[in-house]
Amino acid sequence: MRLGVVQTSPKFGDRVENLRDAFSVMSAERADLWVLPEFFATGYKFVTREEVRFLAEPIPDGPTVEGLASFCRETGSFVVAGLPELSGDRLYNSSVLVGPEGHIATYRKVHLFGEEKRFFSPGDLPFPVIDIGVARVGLMICFDHLFPEAGRTLALRGAEIIAHPANLIIPGLAQRTMVVRAIENGVFTATANRVGTETRGEGTLRYIGESQIVSPKGEVLVRLSPDRPEIGVVRIDPLAARDKSLTSHNDKLADRRPEMYAL
Repeated sequence: MRLGVVQTSPKFGDRVENLRDAFSVMSAERADLWVLPEFFATGYKFVTREEVRFLAEPIPDGPTVEGLASFCRETGSFVVAGLPELSGDRLYNSSVLVGPEGHIATYRKVHLFGEEKRFFSPGDLPFPVIDIGVARVGLMICFDHLFPEAGRTLALRGAEIIAHPANLIIPGLAQRTMVVRAIENGVFTATANRVGTETRGEGTLRYIGESQIVSPKGEVLVRLSPDRPEIGVVRIDPLAARDKSLTSHNDKLADRRPEMYAL
């Protein structure tokens, strides 16, 4: 299959143009599964809760999911992307998996980062793994990368690819941890980060780009630039993620001893 990461530079609050820009670069190449950044259609640096509520949307009935579904129908592809979700009175930092038939799954970020704790409720849904036919895809978001339990949970649930929308601002950190997540779990990881800066309220956020795709052996198959909107697509064999053997006597998952890990 063809796995792609999309690196964008969204304009805060301009959902229509941000969707158009993303679909424009994605249309230049074919992929079976695309991974887009966290909050790719809205921007990230919110200042007030009211601002978040204005840009958040219900899932699956909001304009971002509808736009993604339309793209998937036209191209026959699947897409993972991040967006702010409005559910009743709660706001979540969420990602969705969308395909040619529409919305398939939602994940709500479990590990909130920085100012997100002012605006969003912690995720209350399990880490999902979905079989899309060509591969089994697990979802996590940005800061989840620093918690081995997130990647391991997805691997134990059968993920062959971990789709990782992100808005990374700490140089080099997730690029290293996601290599480790790939090696320790024997899975492909696809991190889609954004580029550019956002100056709103107090301070400026600078996004570091370097979106990447990593093999189950820890090989960096694609790494994008630190400062340009662009895409990267690579052909992979998801079946390679089903072999968890390290030696003829060792298996990355079967050798686990959970009874020894309890605190």
